[in-house]
Amino acid sequence: MPAKAFDMIVIGAGPGGYVCAIRGAQLGLNVAVVEREHLGGICLNWGCIPTKALLRSAEVFHLMERAKDFGLKAENIGYDLDAVVKRSRGVAKQLSGGVGHLLKKNKVTVVMGEARMTGANAVSVTTEKGVEELTAKSVVLATGARARGLPGLEADGKRVWAYKHALQPPHMPKKLLVIGSGAIGIEFASFFNTLGAETTVVEVLDRVLPVEDAEISAFAKKQFVKQGMKILEKATVKKLDRAADKVTAHIEIGGKVETQVFDTVISAVGIVGNVENLGLEALGVKVDRTHVVVDEYCRTGVAGVFAIGDIAGAPWLAHKASHEGVMVAELIAGGHPHPIRPGSIAGCTYCQPQVASVGLTEEKARAAGHEVKVGRFPFIGNGKAIALGEPEGLVKTVFDAKTGELLGAHMVGAEVTELIQGYVVGRTLETTEAELMETVFPHPTLSEMMHEAVLDAYGRAIHF
Repeated sequence: MPAKAFDMIVIGAGPGGYVCAIRGAQLGLNVAVVEREHLGGICLNWGCIPTKALLRSAEVFHLMERAKDFGLKAENIGYDLDAVVKRSRGVAKQLSGGVGHLLKKNKVTVVMGEARMTGANAVSVTTEKGVEELTAKSVVLATGARARGLPGLEADGKRVWAYKHALQPPHMPKKLLVIGSGAIGIEFASFFNTLGAETTVVEVLDRVLPVEDAEISAFAKKQFVKQGMKILEKATVKKLDRAADKVTAHIEIGGKVETQVFDTVISAVGIVGNVENLGLEALGVKVDRTHVVVDEYCRTGVAGVFAIGDIAGAPWLAHKASHEGVMVAELIAGGHPHPIRPGSIAGCTYCQPQVASVGLTEEKARAAGHEVKVGRFPFIGNGKAIALGEPEGLVKTVFDAKTGELLGAHMVGAEVTELIQGYVVGRTLETTEAELMETVFPHPTLSEMMHEAVLDAYGRAIHF
């Protein structure tokens, strides 16, 4: 059977791949997308979306427990974990189906199966019916990443979980150990802790949420501890002894190893790129520590072969993957897109309180040689935050003292994952402190704190 010919083949239908395919089709390219598991990838099915559905349930539960604070009555409060999970899975299913509809609407050919590159322009797909051969002028690798399994800490789905198990928990943890305090670890810690699990978080580095600004990390930690979490920093889980109903963790902290018993462990120690069995070595595509090496336009160095999203390295964020997908599709269609600027991509963590940031931390800005002006504004000084019953939080801005450039913005508190976009737009438009000061923010809103944090950097804050 002759190979089917396309202008572009995308391997992987996650938030990078399916967006790339749709944008390519919009530009008049004949596009095929190959997916081995689920349309929408990890993000829609096992990551960003279903975790937010779970966290929303936990947030509502937390508010119900605080009903009295709002002059309300809620008695015999409880939850049905199976129903919470069922809602989360339903949300994921709805969106995955939506991706299928979008691909069909844009006339993208979907091939379900396992792809392997047999040449720079050739892809062989093993499907349920056999092997299908495809060719294209350009191939985009968008195969994503998976949870890293450290020796001895591997997930078994019973008492030791990776994120997939935590999304469909076989039981409600009573005493939970979370290994790793990045976004995935801290979100699951926040969810199960809110539902009543006695939660311990172990972080190998010197603070939780280690990629965030140190001040924001410290503020978040204080809130986690207040909620009953136990945080162990500069600590390492050396090994796990597994039994039918418990796990004994050997934790090294301060040079000493101590043992603690838990009924459940979640391992969230990072991710590895899905680079295996794609035929990359034979093609000469360079792979470094499980990630494909690319330039600013996501080109691999092999003519016609691109890599986007998690497989192409940090930041490992769905929105970064999507924008790289659009950029690559436009490049392949003959356009001249701007490269994606990692420093203008926001990171969001949906724990309680939420954490969001864009650009340089204060520490990194100083290390890069900038003379900085730093502004801060606490939630306690904001009328809307107090009215919402969410007075715990902080907005922090970092400016270049000489040019007024907004170098970074960092937030912790209610709804900061929605607020951060204002600073993202500011950085994309290369705005200075003057324009941000002149911007009129509506009242009463949480966004007013963004204005005040800018004013504070220049000694002009009004409400604090």
